[in-house]
Amino acid sequence: MKRTQQPECVTCSARLESVFAHLSPAEIEEINSAKNCSSYKKGQAIFSEGGNPHGLYCVNHGKVKISKSGEEGREQIVRFAKDGDIMGYRALLTGDKYSCSGIAIEETQVCFIAKEIFLQVVQRDSSLALELLKLLGDDLRKAEHRITDLAQKPVRERLAEALIYLKETYGVEEDGSTINVILSREELANIVGTATETAIRLLSEFKSDKIIELLGKKIRIVDGVKLVKTANISE
Repeated sequence: MKRTQQPECVTCSARLESVFAHLSPAEIEEINSAKNCSSYKKGQAIFSEGGNPHGLYCVNHGKVKISKSGEEGREQIVRFAKDGDIMGYRALLTGDKYSCSGIAIEETQVCFIAKEIFLQVVQRDSSLALELLKLLGDDLRKAEHRITDLAQKPVRERLAEALIYLKETYGVEEDGSTINVILSREELANIVGTATETAIRLLSEFKSDKIIELLGKKIRIVDGVKLVKTANISE
């Protein structure tokens, strides 16, 4: 981690996609003057499972995986964060320790807002409190969906759904079809909840079925309709 030039909240395009989008100019300036921003290299932890929350993290630019240690220390990737996403807010609001870790998966810049400042703004601004409630509800819905998938869906369907999720989260490159994030095969397996060998085998099957192309660690979606059908979800 290294300190970096402080981006201005008022001109931050990521803020417009975050829970802070509708703050008043005075509140934006309050957060802007109090925040600290740092850069993280790929693989560096932004916050760690079991740690105490001292503030809120907001992704200025970059990509972050939110993961939890399972049995024998195996990583389970819970979700991903992109530009404008906030992290660590549930532990901050409940006073619990972090239940997951946030780890950069590429060069990432993150802004940190101290707990006292953030809670003061939340207490004054009912619209921000409502945005947080919506975010909590959305996270709960996704967690319920994931639990159902893990219990009922075959691994093949889960992997296809994971690729769709990655595309929806990070978009595609200029060619319009290559998912705009690079993950190891182990990380893909850790999203789905399966062995790395199984993920590798299924990716090869998807390639043979002309659903995707494999470009090193990059994945290009060749047939989106077939991918959705394989995931067994409605478009």
